Amino acid sequence: MKATVEDLSSVKKILHVEIPEDTVTGELDSAYKKLKKTAKIKGFRPGKAPRSVLERMYKKDVNADVTSKLIQDSVFKAIQEAGLNIIAPPKIDPPELEEKKSYQYDASVEITPEIKDIDFKGLSLKKNMYQVGEQEMEMQLTMIQKNLASQQQIQEERPVQEKDFVLIDYEGFKDDKPFSETKKTENFTLKVGDGTILKEFDDQLIGMNTGDLREITVHFPDDYFNSKLVNHTVTFRVQLNQIREEILPDIDDELAKKVGQYNSLEELKNLIKKNLQKEQEQRVEQEFNEQIFLALLERTDFEVPDGLIDMELEGIISNTERSLSHQRISMEDLGMTRETLSEEYRDTAEKQVRRYLILNKIMDQEKLELTDDELDEGLKQMADTINQPVEEIKRYYEQNQEKMDYLKHTLLEKQVLGLIIDNGTVEEVTPPAKTEPEPSEDR
Repeated sequence: MKATVEDLSSVKKILHVEIPEDTVTGELDSAYKKLKKTAKIKGFRPGKAPRSVLERMYKKDVNADVTSKLIQDSVFKAIQEAGLNIIAPPKIDPPELEEKKSYQYDASVEITPEIKDIDFKGLSLKKNMYQVGEQEMEMQLTMIQKNLASQQQIQEERPVQEKDFVLIDYEGFKDDKPFSETKKTENFTLKVGDGTILKEFDDQLIGMNTGDLREITVHFPDDYFNSKLVNHTVTFRVQLNQIREEILPDIDDELAKKVGQYNSLEELKNLIKKNLQKEQEQRVEQEFNEQIFLALLERTDFEVPDGLIDMELEGIISNTERSLSHQRISMEDLGMTRETLSEEYRDTAEKQVRRYLILNKIMDQEKLELTDDELDEGLKQMADTINQPVEEIKRYYEQNQEKMDYLKHTLLEKQVLGLIIDNGTVEEVTPPAKTEPEPSEDR
């Protein structure tokens, strides 16, 4: 076998492989000998059919099998001899096999990029130390208040207004025929102005009185969340059954008791503050790590293989599909496809791959290894986070090697980040507080 490497880029190569004629002939002879023993051909006893007959009847299949074997036996040997660290199986479009000739084929491969040693020391970093303010507390309490709100029929006789809650029956028609996507629905509650169906629909409810019947025609736009309604013009026959108003409970001890096992509003506030502080700590950590990564990117330049980006992208899309499936929603319902997601998240996937490769390079460069004590500490922290016995967590990971490897790599990444921080300067800053609270509806 003879193999040469053609460089298309720093990470894309083509292997030109040539298998000598005598090897090809030997494999063909072996294949036909094996076939001769098993082939059942009319007019010949088992094992007595001449090769010429076998070739006439089975040449295409034999050539395909021999081609596959020649490639399997040679391609990874050629990759190994060339010293290529490939990131995915080679891509091969095998040419047809010809007798009494050597067999030549090309294998396209992508390899792990060679990254020069990274100068990660001396980074000047700023860490935003977010604080939980009164505005955040107020927003959380308002959200709880709204979740516990009730509705009651208004007593006065008046038409529908913006922000009213209405109880309606409706059915959608297209070309004067019932439309399957807008079936008859009774006692449906919506808040006028929120655009639950469409803002255009809500606008035409305004002015209706209890008991009124009205035809409302709307056009569903290109970006409507339900793809089955996109670009359809539908006429709804709507009956207004009730106009309701929202009754918000007072923010007091009684509200706290309704939320859960809290004896007072102060106890509820303390829990809200604790949760908000945890969220802010996670935000600080995420922003700080992102700042480190962007700083390293400025000091590092390398080409990323498309294959790694594609694998990362597939993970992102699959996670999206699983998440929607748990909510019993399909991508079609939201007007999404794998193709549109692929286009939207390709840059994100490349960024994540770059991060992974950079951190891996520093691990190798600094010869970082995870000790047993560090692994035990990582398992303990995980057990504390999810409030489970550490032995149970340890047993789970020991029984799932792939997950254990991922955990170890994650802990090593934390070591890398710690090393970068220790060798840089960190200034803790307090972001300016918002001077005006954001407007809140129905306050």
